[in-house]
Amino acid sequence: EEGIAIPILFGNKATIDDLRAAINFDDEVEIIDPKEEAHKAQRDHYADLFWKDQRRKGYTLYDAQRLMRERNYYASMMIKNRDADAMISGYSRNYRSVVKPILETISKAKGVSRVAATNLMLTKSGPLFLSDTTINVDPTAKELAKIAQMTANTSKLFGLEPVIALLSFSNFGSSRFPQAKKVSQAVAMLHRSNPELMVDGPVQSDFALNKEMLQKGYPFSSLSKMKVNVLVFPNLDAANITYKLMKELKEALSIGPILMGLSEPIHVLQLGASVEEIVNMSAIAVIDAQSKNK
Repeated sequence: EEGIAIPILFGNKATIDDLRAAINFDDEVEIIDPKEEAHKAQRDHYADLFWKDQRRKGYTLYDAQRLMRERNYYASMMIKNRDADAMISGYSRNYRSVVKPILETISKAKGVSRVAATNLMLTKSGPLFLSDTTINVDPTAKELAKIAQMTANTSKLFGLEPVIALLSFSNFGSSRFPQAKKVSQAVAMLHRSNPELMVDGPVQSDFALNKEMLQKGYPFSSLSKMKVNVLVFPNLDAANITYKLMKELKEALSIGPILMGLSEPIHVLQLGASVEEIVNMSAIAVIDAQSKNK
């Protein structure tokens, strides 16, 4: 109805047709069940290509043929071989089981060492990106810097000029604990490698989001006169807990997680995502595909 994309559904055709009938949905939609004999030739083709990439990583051709019966492997190969433009998955399976086939099939973007994820939170104060919400458990200083760079690029896709705060429990060197020093090191790396970026830290979250507090306590910070729209967290605990709290307390509409650092436009839903979340992620995938295929 909204003209976002032309969908291709993966799963058991009879089950999908029953669900379509239950909601009186009779539009023509392509349905692919990789297990069906009708897709054997394409399945074997993808298996050969996958095996050539993975044969020195412990996979046999038989392993590849078996994996191509699974929808996330098959669909990822469709994207890799330009048989489809973008992909979203994860509604009915846990995040890790969906991400694994994607990371094994799809290469990282040029210059990327680690894939990460961000959530776009639509708050009453404006849009806010939170990173890394689902992938990196305890990123190093270098990885935090890369996560900040990738989130900056993602925010630009949405027409936002990134203003980035790297968060910590301390403010600007007030703590000597290694967890805080890691964030300081990441900020120093960003100032050297990306002097054009508006980024600072380590800073506590309330100071980052309250200009008056920041101006009064730390007027030297480049963020003190800016409205922060990107928060980079020091670890996965902090980021994941924060975005889910905001979402469940109805403080923000969450769009994501948006995968960053892949060479192809693929994104993973949270288990049991709502219809609105699926539609929003489809739109994100389309924007990502348009950007990557320029």
